[in-house]
Amino acid sequence: MALLAAATLAGAETIPLSMPFNVDGVSYSDEFPKPEDVIGHQVGTRHTRASQLVDYFRAVATISDRVDVRQYGRTYEGRPLIHAIVTSPENHAKLEQLRIANLALSDPPQTVADDRLSGMPAVIYQGFSVHGNEASGSEAALLLLYHLAAGQGEAVDQALQNLVIIIDPCMNPDGRDRFVNWVNGNRGGKETIDSQDREHREPWPGGRTNHYWFDLNRDWLPAQLVESQARLELFFHWRPQVVTDHHEMGPNSTFFFQPGIPSRNNPSTPKRVYELTAEMARYHARGLERIGSLFYTEESFDDFYYGKGSTYPDINGAVGILFEQASSRALKRETENGILDYGFTVRNQLSTALTTVEASVAIREKLLRHQRDFYASYSEAAAKSAVKGYIVSTSGDRRNEGLALAQLLRRHRIRLFKLGRPFEGGGLSLKRNGGYVIPVDQPQTRLLQSMFEPMTEFEDNIFYDVSTWNLPMAFGVDYAPVSSGLEIYGEGEIEEFIQDGGVLYGIPTQFIYGDYAYVMEWGRYFSPRALYRLQEKGIRTRVATRPFEILVKGTKREIGPGAVIIPVAQRRGEPATKEEKREMALLMRELIGKDHVHIHSVDTGLTPTGPDLGGASTQVAEKPSIALLSGRGTNAYQVGQVWHLLSERMEMQVSLLDVGAFNNADLSRYNRIILGTGNYSSLDLDKLKGWLRRGGVLIAFHNGASWAVRSGLTDEKLKVAESKPEPTPYGEVQRNRGAQLTSGAIFEIELDSSHPLAFGRKEKMAVFRSHNNYFQPSANPGSNVAVYSDSPLLSGYISAENLERLPGTAAILARSAGRGRVILFADDPNFRAFWWGSNSLFMNAVFFGGIF
Repeated sequence: MALLAAATLAGAETIPLSMPFNVDGVSYSDEFPKPEDVIGHQVGTRHTRASQLVDYFRAVATISDRVDVRQYGRTYEGRPLIHAIVTSPENHAKLEQLRIANLALSDPPQTVADDRLSGMPAVIYQGFSVHGNEASGSEAALLLLYHLAAGQGEAVDQALQNLVIIIDPCMNPDGRDRFVNWVNGNRGGKETIDSQDREHREPWPGGRTNHYWFDLNRDWLPAQLVESQARLELFFHWRPQVVTDHHEMGPNSTFFFQPGIPSRNNPSTPKRVYELTAEMARYHARGLERIGSLFYTEESFDDFYYGKGSTYPDINGAVGILFEQASSRALKRETENGILDYGFTVRNQLSTALTTVEASVAIREKLLRHQRDFYASYSEAAAKSAVKGYIVSTSGDRRNEGLALAQLLRRHRIRLFKLGRPFEGGGLSLKRNGGYVIPVDQPQTRLLQSMFEPMTEFEDNIFYDVSTWNLPMAFGVDYAPVSSGLEIYGEGEIEEFIQDGGVLYGIPTQFIYGDYAYVMEWGRYFSPRALYRLQEKGIRTRVATRPFEILVKGTKREIGPGAVIIPVAQRRGEPATKEEKREMALLMRELIGKDHVHIHSVDTGLTPTGPDLGGASTQVAEKPSIALLSGRGTNAYQVGQVWHLLSERMEMQVSLLDVGAFNNADLSRYNRIILGTGNYSSLDLDKLKGWLRRGGVLIAFHNGASWAVRSGLTDEKLKVAESKPEPTPYGEVQRNRGAQLTSGAIFEIELDSSHPLAFGRKEKMAVFRSHNNYFQPSANPGSNVAVYSDSPLLSGYISAENLERLPGTAAILARSAGRGRVILFADDPNFRAFWWGSNSLFMNAVFFGGIF
């Protein structure tokens, strides 16, 4: 078809412009710059930097009345996130009117009759290279824009008249530039196909991830990163009917487009999504057949986890389509199929970008009708659920987590209501305004139910990604499903939640200052950040390891262990001056405003019950000085998750210590070393053990904890599975292996609430598990901080054999090592930044790891 004309622009050396294509009379206006006129090289002959993509998009927009380029956000490193809105000049003249009409398909869909659909353009969102080192997609975006801006002919005119096309050329500019700078900087005048050449050997952490080494293609649902939050705003600003997601895969593959493996589709996704996906697939097949490219469908990948860019649209009334191109990474690469050329990979990406446009024009009314009917049927979908809604607590120490969850739900356009009357039930006892109400009967009902309903039964037992993502469990909030009478509790829709400030008890006005000490309760999410602020300012603090009572204006208040005691007189032996008291009071107010903590002013160190404020059960709170092991051999995702938590959320300094530099590093600079999954065989164990003996705290999690045990850093033991080999047919080997993987499920642990690592937490909580390592419970008294409960599975898939092994095994172990400590987390407490609940256990290890 005519749309394939632009494919001739990719890779002139190996795919010459004279290569025959059926152009059907399409020509290109000379007034529009070709990509090479702006970026300085022909597409496919060099890797294009993110800034060059922006330059070209803006250059075209200044000339074309078909193109408007806008910025929708910035990355952590400050690079702009842009998109082009491409449509006919006539549509541009009424663009806002078209956008509002398009939004009516989802709210209120009942107002959109069939006859209105015939005159509406469809909105398609074409996204490229969310993984920065899967670079061919962004190159194709350049050619797609040129084709739509400069192309002349009936097919192009039809596309512009019938569609509003959003082109997001680079969804991960930070990762892309990390990759592009490497390959371009390690390539000579003549490219090489040698896989051992530096151009082909991208160093750790690679360009796949964003600045904090997160996989942005897993963050559509958690939405914890600035790039994802900005992209969701753009998504819901338009609510497209089609979303494409252009990726790369292994070099020995061909080209994949959805549908994926049918048995691994999410049951909450309407069947109609897969019917439309299959209909569009015929266009992709014909487009790739015309240029002689091999492809496949339905043999890999899935449509289960709603956090991916090609699956999230499916639960939002749209059709998401994943494209996977065999990757050359460099300009040329040896593969089983011969030499793979970068220009060739760009051409295939462009082909399917163009056939997406072609197919969307052809089935435009079907796409529009599907989105309207998807939202028009939400009450019918909600009626199938026995649960009519959820009540989420924002009371107590988990208030910050409850509000953070509310903010996330609002990003996904889920409607929330104030709790208008007291609620008792499902383990909750809430006062009016002590939580919020989420009715199931609302337009986003399918997405909401996927977020809240535990799942333990599945059609297929193999998952490309995680098998569950229950958000209230991840955030560690108290919530209750309600099966009837929900309507009496909701009162007024909430548009936005703002993290609340804390409370300063005992000082009624700013003119009265505390005389003796302040007591900051432990357990609120940002308590560690508040303590670190104090430590950075050199404020002396102590941590209470036992509960006690205090008197505040004549009223007794119970204070749990972990409370931070802050003397007003910071100079020993001298009373605080009035000015010092004032400064301390202002600092307390700053903490409650920024970190949402609860602080009490007390005028005596004597307590009604429990230890006094200066007793032996209070210990000096050591300021953490952290080395996070990173670099080649470590899991970049896990390193990035810790880095993001400490640096972004907790605003703490953390040193990224390269594993290769460990043996020559001055470890005396650090009192905490953190390591996740990785290969640590090169570490000088004697040096690490000496550091521990001198008082260091080692925090190891996931496979890093297994390594610590195997390396003899502690005498704890792994639980080894008993092997029961059985004859298995060849054709079933891979499936049977896959069925034994615990790729991501949620389990219950029981905590020793008296242990410092459990301060501020209840006796039971949910954790995320994605592996099959099991730790035997410790025989050492007081070392089992947490164990898996007798019935641990809360949501997700685990094989019967592995589930049988899990109860009673250790989830968190804490041991002394000389003057130091070794803390082992069986799981990753910081998974993808949305496990706010178990973040608190990790932060307890960071701050209280030296006081047990």
